[in-house]
Amino acid sequence: MIRTLATLALAGMLAMPAVAQTPAKQLFGAKATPSEHSSAPFGSYSKGCLAGAEQLPESGPTWQAMRLSRNRNWGHPDTIAFIKRLSIAATKVGWAGLYVGDISQPRGGPMLSGHASHQMGLDADIWMYPPSRLDLTRAERENLSSINVRAANQKQVNSNWTYAHHRVLRAAARDPAIARIFVTAPVKLQMCKEETGNRAYLRKIRPWWGHNYHFHVRLNCPRGAAGCQEQDPIPPGDGCGEAIWWVTDALNPPKPDPNAPKPTPKPPKREITLADLPQQCSAVLR
Repeated sequence: MIRTLATLALAGMLAMPAVAQTPAKQLFGAKATPSEHSSAPFGSYSKGCLAGAEQLPESGPTWQAMRLSRNRNWGHPDTIAFIKRLSIAATKVGWAGLYVGDISQPRGGPMLSGHASHQMGLDADIWMYPPSRLDLTRAERENLSSINVRAANQKQVNSNWTYAHHRVLRAAARDPAIARIFVTAPVKLQMCKEETGNRAYLRKIRPWWGHNYHFHVRLNCPRGAAGCQEQDPIPPGDGCGEAIWWVTDALNPPKPDPNAPKPTPKPPKREITLADLPQQCSAVLR
């Protein structure tokens, strides 16, 4: 691992300035295959890359990778192993397995569309749709949609939510490889209401915008991954009380004070370039 880090760092210092200023999403989005390195994540979940990615097979006994045209069924080996474990756990609650959405690009990095994170191969989206079958064709995987588990009022789950969803999410959160799981706020609140046993795992279930069709699992940095930056620790407690904010104040923010001075306009958000990423990412890209 030390030799790999040194080699990647040296190659990174040799990156050409013009390439270093190109939007990184264009550079990483153009790579169809992984780098020929030992598997290692570099950087952070939203500003990083992945060496030596492993591909989740398109189909397995208890999973199918969806939207294959995106070529985002790549991840760190820990992530691939976790998905397989969770897919087996899903069969124990009555599901056929899992439909797996985006994991990462072959070399990680920023994506051309859809995600700010998923850059180190340690994030994965799992559909809320309990698989109807696991022999979908490539065309069917492009056209099939997941299901929405959030009610129209955005405050509750709808009739698509089942206790089996709860059990799949609980199994995911109890896995020691998992750092946190992002869900729509009504799912968090429903799980807080339904759980009658050990509630410790609920701390990992975190409300976030846009997760009503899938849940997003995020793994811890692998042991010994010196170039991987963990996210800040989760606050103590089960997070159930704090989650109420997402269906009250977040949906009905206070009106701005008309007499308050106008805020200074923020400059447009700058594109992430290769120069913004860890030096090792230059070698990963090569």
